Amino acid sequence: MSEHDSVRIGLVSVSDRASSGVYPDQGIPSLQQWLSRALRNPVAWATRLIPDEREAISTALRELVDDERCDLVLTTGGTGPAPRDVTPEATLAVADREMPGFGEQMRQISLRFVPTAILSRQVAVIRGRALIVNLPGQPKSIAETLEGLPAATPPVHGIFAAVPYCIDLIGGPYLETDESVCKAFRPKSALRPPRAAAPT
Repeated sequence: MSEHDSVRIGLVSVSDRASSGVYPDQGIPSLQQWLSRALRNPVAWATRLIPDEREAISTALRELVDDERCDLVLTTGGTGPAPRDVTPEATLAVADREMPGFGEQMRQISLRFVPTAILSRQVAVIRGRALIVNLPGQPKSIAETLEGLPAATPPVHGIFAAVPYCIDLIGGPYLETDESVCKAFRPKSALRPPRAAAPT
């Protein structure tokens, strides 16, 4: 048994062309690579590669939370202003509550690089006891928004620093991060002392 809680994470890549085989999907591999470096918890993955269809996205999110029992669901793609970009609407349709700070911070990070970051419409919501977050579509932007810009002056916090405590508050597992990748922030009252691994 691991000394860390296990966690179920759903990953959704939204792309008409990748889902139809025009080119390989980069979203899910990028998310898995970053999360595997950042988290110390054992992770069970549930993935979906789907087209930019509002009801298909909402259905995938409901399945991942309600049926697959994911604690965290991350989407990538479909958050711009184009007519086919409907991931935010599909996400809001399954929400119990909105968490607007995540989208605000992602746009602040991306604005360091491109003025068109204000066109992104990422949202984050809570459904049941799961957090759902829309991320950008490009692998580089995914990493930047999750990890932040620690070398910037002043440093810019990535959104993932707040994810573990958010999941604590909604009743999920205790996520622990590799601080060389992303230092999770919790108030002192919410810190859990290290748990010894079970003898083998």
